[in-house]
Amino acid sequence: MSEASATAAPASPKVNLFDLDRAGLQRFFIGIGEKKYRAEQVMKWLYHQQVDRFDAMTDVGKALRTKLDACAELVLPKVMHEQQSADGTTKWVLALPGGNAIETVYIPETSRGTLCVSSQVGCSLNCSFCSTAKQGFNRNLSTSEIIGQVWIANQRLKALGRGERPITNVVMMGMGEPLLNFDNVVAAMDLMRDDFGFGLANKRVTLSTAGLVPMIDELSEKSDVSLAVSLHAPNDALRDQLVPLNKKYPIAELMAACNRYVAKRPRSSITFEYTLMKGVNDKPEYARALVKLLRRVPSKLNLIPFNPFPGTDYERSDPATIEAFKKIVMEAGLIATVRRTRGDDIDAACGQLVGQVLDRTRRSREHRARLEQGKVDAA
Repeated sequence: MSEASATAAPASPKVNLFDLDRAGLQRFFIGIGEKKYRAEQVMKWLYHQQVDRFDAMTDVGKALRTKLDACAELVLPKVMHEQQSADGTTKWVLALPGGNAIETVYIPETSRGTLCVSSQVGCSLNCSFCSTAKQGFNRNLSTSEIIGQVWIANQRLKALGRGERPITNVVMMGMGEPLLNFDNVVAAMDLMRDDFGFGLANKRVTLSTAGLVPMIDELSEKSDVSLAVSLHAPNDALRDQLVPLNKKYPIAELMAACNRYVAKRPRSSITFEYTLMKGVNDKPEYARALVKLLRRVPSKLNLIPFNPFPGTDYERSDPATIEAFKKIVMEAGLIATVRRTRGDDIDAACGQLVGQVLDRTRRSREHRARLEQGKVDAA
């Protein structure tokens, strides 16, 4: 026998069970010679009891626990930092392999607690008013890294005395474009809504997209969650500047996709997000154009005061302008709310999440170079 043939074959990599939704776990257990009901049994330990060790699963037989130790693992992101805002908002910076980090934010309110979850390390869409976009893009998050944010936040919030069910809503509005990480995001949202997972109602899980039309259609086939669309402009000329993706999927195509989405969900509506920037998209004529546009689809409008970050050219609209904008759309019969700015003292507000991105797009390095050359006002 040759030395090469005598060399033992490398062991198969262990399967991270946090990467698998219920159907995936059932396939996994069947594949290792076990009954598929083991999936539900283990899910209750992972998500109801929040156990992250096989030896703590006391109603799982010792032989199976030994088998799981050999072929599976339970790996989650690691908490690097936890920050508390004066308004009660909590932000976690979570470390990932390879030197990257993401941010996750919890926003407590009187009747609910909302967790803002990231889907990518950075973002490739380059929306001009978003701090995350300036960091560039590294990679998609795995399912375990997405659901791990909910797992970690739920555990930490309980430890902080926020109750037994501190998270009532999850919004996929953190770092990244969720529809560009479709399979992993859908699997994680399935775990959020599964009764053996975190048991959230479908309407309490919201995916926010900049407008990837084909993926909106695919989402309507694969997952029954609420949809939010980052609109930010009522016409193509302005939206091309703010959201470059609009050049590929202009507003008319986006609105048609939104109508197709709600057509499959009676009594549902789309939430349109509109960040108000001083002198850019906050004029009365834009409010009136927005009214004409949104009358074409069942919708709610979420007006977001711009949250500044170092190096941005944009400014927040003043309160009187925001209120006047809201009044125009409300008097036309649309439902509109102004999002209260939360967590801006810890850079946890909408559009401020940055994490730590080892940029593969060179965008962050170019942005820093512009700052150093004085081409961007860093104040």
